[in-house]
Amino acid sequence: MNEKNRIRKEMKEVLSGLSKPAYDDFSYKVAKNLYQHEDWIQAKVIGVTISKQPEVDTYQIIRKAWESGKDVAAPKCHPKTKSLTFHKINDFSQLESVFYGLFEPIIEKTIEVKPADIDLLIVPGLAYTREGFRLGFGGGYYDRYLPHYYGKTLSLAFDFQVIPEFAIEEHDIAVSTIITNNEVITTK
Repeated sequence: MNEKNRIRKEMKEVLSGLSKPAYDDFSYKVAKNLYQHEDWIQAKVIGVTISKQPEVDTYQIIRKAWESGKDVAAPKCHPKTKSLTFHKINDFSQLESVFYGLFEPIIEKTIEVKPADIDLLIVPGLAYTREGFRLGFGGGYYDRYLPHYYGKTLSLAFDFQVIPEFAIEEHDIAVSTIITNNEVITTK
Protein backbone atom coordinates (compact mmCIF):
# COMPACT_ATOMS: atom_id res chain seq x y z
CA MET A 1 0.00 0.00 0.00
CA ASN A 2 1.48 3.36 -0.98
CA GLU A 3 1.78 6.23 1.48
CA LYS A 4 -1.26 8.16 0.19
CA ASN A 5 -3.52 5.11 0.36
CA ARG A 6 -2.27 4.32 3.86
CA ILE A 7 -3.06 7.89 5.01
CA ARG A 8 -6.50 7.71 3.31
CA LYS A 9 -7.27 4.43 5.08
CA GLU A 10 -6.10 5.72 8.49
CA MET A 11 -7.99 9.00 8.13
CA LYS A 12 -11.21 7.21 7.14
CA GLU A 13 -10.85 5.03 10.26
CA VAL A 14 -10.34 8.04 12.55
CA LEU A 15 -13.26 9.89 10.93
CA SER A 16 -15.61 6.92 11.19
CA GLY A 17 -14.70 6.62 14.88
CA LEU A 18 -16.11 10.09 15.63
CA SER A 19 -19.18 10.00 17.84
CA LYS A 20 -22.29 11.78 16.54
CA PRO A 21 -22.07 14.50 19.25
CA ALA A 22 -18.37 15.15 18.46
CA TYR A 23 -19.10 15.19 14.71
CA ASP A 24 -21.95 17.68 15.15
CA ASP A 25 -19.90 19.86 17.52
CA PHE A 26 -16.81 19.94 15.28
CA SER A 27 -18.90 20.59 12.14
CA TYR A 28 -20.71 23.46 13.87
CA LYS A 29 -17.39 25.04 14.95
CA VAL A 30 -15.93 24.69 11.43
CA ALA A 31 -19.05 26.36 10.00
CA LYS A 32 -18.89 29.20 12.56
CA ASN A 33 -15.24 29.88 11.62
CA LEU A 34 -16.19 29.81 7.93
CA TYR A 35 -18.97 32.43 8.32
CA GLN A 36 -16.46 34.91 9.77
CA HIS A 37 -13.96 34.44 6.92
CA GLU A 38 -13.59 37.25 4.38
CA ASP A 39 -13.80 34.92 1.36
CA TRP A 40 -17.17 33.59 2.59
CA ILE A 41 -18.51 37.06 3.39
CA GLN A 42 -17.60 38.43 -0.05
CA ALA A 43 -18.64 35.42 -2.15
CA LYS A 44 -21.93 35.62 -4.04
CA VAL A 45 -21.66 32.14 -5.61
CA ILE A 46 -20.27 29.23 -3.59
CA GLY A 47 -19.26 25.86 -5.01
CA VAL A 48 -19.65 23.19 -2.33
CA THR A 49 -20.04 19.43 -2.17
CA ILE A 50 -23.04 17.78 -0.55
CA SER A 51 -21.34 16.17 2.43
CA LYS A 52 -21.62 12.59 3.48
CA GLN A 53 -20.84 11.80 7.11
CA PRO A 54 -18.10 11.75 8.41
CA GLU A 55 -17.03 14.68 6.17
CA VAL A 56 -17.58 18.14 7.67
CA ASP A 57 -21.34 18.73 7.46
CA THR A 58 -22.10 21.07 4.53
CA TYR A 59 -25.92 20.95 4.79
CA GLN A 60 -25.88 23.66 7.50
CA ILE A 61 -23.41 25.68 5.38
CA ILE A 62 -25.64 25.45 2.31
CA ARG A 63 -28.70 26.54 4.35
CA LYS A 64 -26.69 29.49 5.73
CA ALA A 65 -25.61 30.46 2.18
CA TRP A 66 -29.24 30.48 1.02
CA GLU A 67 -30.32 32.49 4.08
CA SER A 68 -27.53 35.00 3.30
CA GLY A 69 -28.73 35.42 -0.31
CA LYS A 70 -25.80 33.50 -1.82
CA ASP A 71 -26.09 31.11 -4.77
CA VAL A 72 -24.98 27.53 -4.16
CA ALA A 73 -23.44 25.37 -6.88
CA ALA A 74 -23.02 21.65 -6.15
CA PRO A 75 -20.73 19.31 -8.09
CA LYS A 76 -21.88 16.61 -10.49
CA CYS A 77 -19.34 13.86 -11.25
CA HIS A 78 -19.04 12.50 -14.77
CA PRO A 79 -17.33 9.11 -14.27
CA LYS A 80 -16.70 8.44 -17.97
CA THR A 81 -14.54 11.55 -18.33
CA LYS A 82 -13.61 11.76 -14.62
CA SER A 83 -14.71 15.40 -14.75
CA LEU A 84 -16.86 17.71 -12.63
CA THR A 85 -19.49 20.27 -13.48
CA PHE A 86 -21.23 22.50 -10.94
CA HIS A 87 -24.96 23.16 -10.94
CA LYS A 88 -26.97 25.78 -9.07
CA ILE A 89 -29.30 24.30 -6.47
CA ASN A 90 -32.11 26.22 -4.77
CA ASP A 91 -33.27 23.42 -2.49
CA PHE A 92 -32.26 19.92 -1.45
CA SER A 93 -35.04 18.31 -3.52
CA GLN A 94 -32.95 19.12 -6.62
CA LEU A 95 -30.48 16.41 -5.53
CA GLU A 96 -30.45 12.72 -6.33
CA SER A 97 -28.44 9.84 -4.91
CA VAL A 98 -25.95 8.55 -7.44
CA PHE A 99 -23.00 6.23 -6.77
CA TYR A 100 -21.47 5.60 -3.31
CA GLY A 101 -24.57 7.15 -1.73
CA LEU A 102 -23.42 10.63 -2.74
CA PHE A 103 -26.00 13.29 -3.51
CA GLU A 104 -25.57 15.34 -6.66
CA PRO A 105 -27.66 17.88 -8.59
CA ILE A 106 -30.28 16.53 -10.98
CA ILE A 107 -29.07 17.92 -14.32
CA GLU A 108 -32.59 18.38 -15.75
CA LYS A 109 -33.66 20.46 -12.73
CA THR A 110 -30.57 22.65 -12.38
CA ILE A 111 -28.49 25.14 -14.35
CA GLU A 112 -24.77 24.60 -14.89
CA VAL A 113 -22.47 27.21 -13.35
CA LYS A 114 -19.18 27.84 -15.17
CA PRO A 115 -15.90 27.89 -13.19
CA ALA A 116 -15.51 31.65 -13.83
CA ASP A 117 -18.87 32.32 -12.12
CA ILE A 118 -17.96 30.61 -8.83
CA ASP A 119 -16.47 33.09 -6.33
CA LEU A 120 -15.50 30.58 -3.68
CA LEU A 121 -14.89 26.87 -4.16
CA ILE A 122 -14.95 24.70 -1.04
CA VAL A 123 -12.65 21.82 -1.96
CA PRO A 124 -13.17 18.48 -0.19
CA GLY A 125 -10.43 16.16 1.01
CA LEU A 126 -9.40 13.58 3.58
CA ALA A 127 -6.16 15.09 4.84
CA TYR A 128 -4.31 18.39 4.45
CA THR A 129 -0.90 19.89 5.09
CA ARG A 130 -0.54 23.32 6.67
CA GLU A 131 0.69 24.49 3.25
CA GLY A 132 -2.78 23.82 1.83
CA PHE A 133 -2.06 20.62 -0.09
CA ARG A 134 -4.89 18.10 0.09
CA LEU A 135 -5.21 14.40 -0.14
CA GLY A 136 -8.52 13.73 -1.85
CA PHE A 137 -10.60 10.59 -1.98
CA GLY A 138 -8.58 9.23 -4.89
CA GLY A 139 -10.85 9.95 -7.86
CA GLY A 140 -8.85 12.91 -9.14
CA TYR A 141 -11.98 14.94 -9.98
CA TYR A 142 -10.81 18.11 -8.24
CA ASP A 143 -7.25 17.66 -9.54
CA ARG A 144 -8.77 17.94 -13.04
CA TYR A 145 -11.13 20.82 -12.16
CA LEU A 146 -8.80 23.12 -10.22
CA PRO A 147 -6.39 24.01 -13.08
CA HIS A 148 -9.38 25.67 -14.85
CA TYR A 149 -10.66 27.49 -11.77
CA TYR A 150 -9.23 30.88 -10.82
CA GLY A 151 -11.44 31.99 -7.92
CA LYS A 152 -10.86 31.58 -4.18
CA THR A 153 -10.42 28.10 -2.71
CA LEU A 154 -10.71 26.82 0.81
CA SER A 155 -11.17 23.51 2.55
CA LEU A 156 -13.08 22.52 5.66
CA ALA A 157 -11.49 20.00 8.00
CA PHE A 158 -11.50 18.71 11.54
CA ASP A 159 -8.23 19.67 13.24
CA PHE A 160 -6.89 16.08 13.21
CA GLN A 161 -7.17 16.01 9.39
CA VAL A 162 -4.31 18.52 9.18
CA ILE A 163 -1.16 16.39 9.21
CA PRO A 164 2.56 17.25 8.98
CA GLU A 165 3.15 15.97 5.46
CA PHE A 166 2.51 13.56 2.62
CA ALA A 167 4.03 13.23 -0.84
CA ILE A 168 3.11 16.20 -3.04
CA GLU A 169 2.86 15.57 -6.76
CA GLU A 170 3.41 17.99 -9.62
CA HIS A 171 -0.31 18.33 -10.43
CA ASP A 172 -1.30 19.07 -6.79
CA ILE A 173 -2.77 22.54 -6.32
CA ALA A 174 -2.91 23.97 -2.79
CA VAL A 175 -6.03 25.63 -1.40
CA SER A 176 -5.47 29.11 0.02
CA THR A 177 -7.23 28.51 3.35
CA ILE A 178 -8.08 25.56 5.58
CA ILE A 179 -10.81 26.16 8.16
CA THR A 180 -10.93 23.73 11.08
CA ASN A 181 -12.95 23.55 14.28
CA ASN A 182 -10.03 25.21 16.13
CA GLU A 183 -8.29 27.53 13.68
CA VAL A 184 -8.13 29.18 10.29
CA ILE A 185 -4.95 28.32 8.40
CA THR A 186 -3.98 30.75 5.64
CA THR A 187 -1.61 28.96 3.29
CA LYS A 188 -0.67 31.56 0.67
